[in-house]
Amino acid sequence: MTKNKNIVWRLLRRNISAGQIAGYAMANLVGLAIVLTAIQFYRDISTVWDDEDSFFSEDYVVISKKVTGLSLLPFGESEHPTRFSKEEIADIEARPWSGKVGEFNSAAFNVYAKVSFGGSSMGSDLFLESIPDDFFDVSPDGWGYEPGRSEYVPLIISKDYLSLYNFGFATSRGMPQVSEEVISMVPLQLSLSGNGRQQWVNARIVGFSSRLNTIAVPEDFMRWANSEFSDTPAEAPSRLIVKLDHPGDPEAESYLEEHGYETAGDRAANGKAAYFLSLVTSVVIAVGLVISLLAFFILLLSIYLLMQKNREKIHELMQLGYTPSQVARYYHLIISCVNVAVLGAALAVMLTGAHYWREPLSTLGVEPVSPWMTVAVGVGLILLITSGNLAVVSRAVRKQFYS
Repeated sequence: MTKNKNIVWRLLRRNISAGQIAGYAMANLVGLAIVLTAIQFYRDISTVWDDEDSFFSEDYVVISKKVTGLSLLPFGESEHPTRFSKEEIADIEARPWSGKVGEFNSAAFNVYAKVSFGGSSMGSDLFLESIPDDFFDVSPDGWGYEPGRSEYVPLIISKDYLSLYNFGFATSRGMPQVSEEVISMVPLQLSLSGNGRQQWVNARIVGFSSRLNTIAVPEDFMRWANSEFSDTPAEAPSRLIVKLDHPGDPEAESYLEEHGYETAGDRAANGKAAYFLSLVTSVVIAVGLVISLLAFFILLLSIYLLMQKNREKIHELMQLGYTPSQVARYYHLIISCVNVAVLGAALAVMLTGAHYWREPLSTLGVEPVSPWMTVAVGVGLILLITSGNLAVVSRAVRKQFYS
């Protein structure tokens, strides 16, 4: 049996072109290496998306309408020119780039905040807003409010407010700077007044947001307080927060400009960077896949040329009693060995690239991820390519046998 195998092998390998096999292997290697390297680089960069302080974090934009002179008067083109109607909100939600939309609900009552320490106190008028919990970038302990049961009203404020105090107000007045931990321990009192009533409640800062430029309270508290201290119906929101399905989507930017909506902060520019990275990575992966597809057709052409060269030998083997699967087995072995070698070389290229960019990314605070997922993708791709190769070989051999 072994002798027969050696005879078949010697007959078939004479017309195998090493140059054609090497050309296929090289093209396949280039394509697969590009795909795997791009995937691993994208995955490493994507780890920074979990950091809310990073410009690669999920893209949320806070939008509002432009304030004009007419907005200050009791008349104009609409009753509330700076507020969003239900139709406008529904239109934003229906856009393909809009993941979900949250409304800012403002306090319809007067709020006065007071802090007491060392026998003295200081206070100021305050504004409060609430949004759905899904839109916060922090999840502090103690968030929520039950009227009559909660010991204090939890507050989330913008990190910018604390920075303004520490590096603006405190330094100019010779006052002490405070950390987030210290200011979270300071007890506050809020005076809620309106609708002929007034009530003092305890409050405490429990979190700091990099996404929201506001002083936020739980929605449960806002609903209770508005019902207790306001006799006016709830007004339409003047600000919306929108989660974009695709950070930096140009369609979203065009829509906002067309409708005259303004965005808070520099999230638009940051979103463009994330969108550009995603686009470039997609293009690179597409190029790699095209090269791999071309390599597949190179092998396909080589196989048909090889079948033509070995046509007489294949017919001789058929007359000797060999089946198409027995003959194709030798071509299968060659292709499988070549593809395994290509996979190993492509993974080596990917791991080498990951090693070189690991240190520069670490200096940016980006922690690279494990390459095992990329390795699995590579194995899946090479199995798919090999399956296609083997199917083509088997078909070509059968065609030669029965032609």
